[in-house]
Amino acid sequence: MPVKIIAEIGSVHDGSFGNAKKLIEIAAKCGADIVKFQTHIAKHESIKNAPSPKYFKEENRYNYFERTSFSFLQYKKLIQIAKKNKVEFLSSPFSIEAVDLLEKLKLSKYKIPSGEVNNLPLIERIGKTKKEVFLSSGMSNLKELKNALNILKKNCKVTIMQCTSEYPCDLKNAGLNNILEFKKKFKINVGFSDHTEGLTASIIAAYLGVTVIEKHFTFSKYMYGSDAKYGMEPDKFKIFVRSINEASLIRENPVNKNKLTKNLINMKKIFEKSIFLKKKIEKNKRIKFSDLEFKKPGNGIKASEYKKIIGLKLKKTLPFGHKLNNNNLKK
Repeated sequence: MPVKIIAEIGSVHDGSFGNAKKLIEIAAKCGADIVKFQTHIAKHESIKNAPSPKYFKEENRYNYFERTSFSFLQYKKLIQIAKKNKVEFLSSPFSIEAVDLLEKLKLSKYKIPSGEVNNLPLIERIGKTKKEVFLSSGMSNLKELKNALNILKKNCKVTIMQCTSEYPCDLKNAGLNNILEFKKKFKINVGFSDHTEGLTASIIAAYLGVTVIEKHFTFSKYMYGSDAKYGMEPDKFKIFVRSINEASLIRENPVNKNKLTKNLINMKKIFEKSIFLKKKIEKNKRIKFSDLEFKKPGNGIKASEYKKIIGLKLKKTLPFGHKLNNNNLKK
C-alpha cells in the first residue's frame, strides 16, 4: 500500500486565504494526498505574553495566531477547494474549542501536534470523536505517548508519528529507530513527520514501512512566518513525492533470490562462464585443471563445477576451444 503524503501547510499562508487556496492547489499538483493546516484560536490556547520559539521571534505569538487564523466559512471553502483538487483536508487543533470548530466542519481525521500530547483534556475530546488520529511524538517520551494512546485507542484508529521537534532537524536526530520501536511497543501504524531539510530521512522511513509521511510545504523559503524557511518548495516536493513512492514500491516488491525470473536466467547464460578446453586433448586422457579455461557464454557446464571435471576422461579427441558437455566425458 503506497505511503500517504501530507503536505504540512501549517501557517505558511500567513493568514491569506488566497495563499492558502494556492498552496492547496500546488500541493495537489505535486502529488500530496493530504493538505494539513493548523487551527488556532488564540484566546483559548495561549496567554498574550507567552514566549515564542527561538526560530520565530519576529512577531508576538498570540498576535500571530490571531492574525493568521481563518473563520468557519473560510475553512469551509478551503475544504471544498481541497476536495476539488482531490486531496484530503486535515488540521491540527490547539484547543478544545478548535476541535469543536473542526467537528462542525465534519473533518474525518485529526492531527495532534507535538506540544499537545500532554494536554489530556484535548486528547480526551478528540478521542470522543471516534475519528482517525495522527499523533505526533515530537517532544514526548514513551510514558507520555502511552498515556495519550491509552485514551485514543479506546475509540480511534491511531497512527503514531515519529518526529523530532527541531527546526530544522539534524539528520543525527531524525530518530528513525523509533519507527521500529513504536511498531513493536504499541502495535499500531507508524508514520513520520519529517523536519529534516532533505529527502534521505523520509526515503528510509518509507522503506521501514511507515504508512504516512508529513513534510512542511511552502511557495518559497523566503516567505514570512514561522514555518516557511523550513518548508520544501514545489519543485523539490515533486521529487520528494516521487522518491517516497519509489521507496514504497521497492519495499512492497521483495525479490526472492532463489526464484530468478526467466529474464535473469537468460542473463546468467550471457554473463556467466562455461568450461572450455584450453588445448587439444586426446581420447581417454584424464583432464587436469591446466587443460581447462572458463569463458562466456554460461550455457554449458558451469565454471562452478570444474572440480567434477578434473580426473575424468574424454570419450574422443577434442580440439582447443571446445565447450565441454557431459556427453564428452566418462570415468
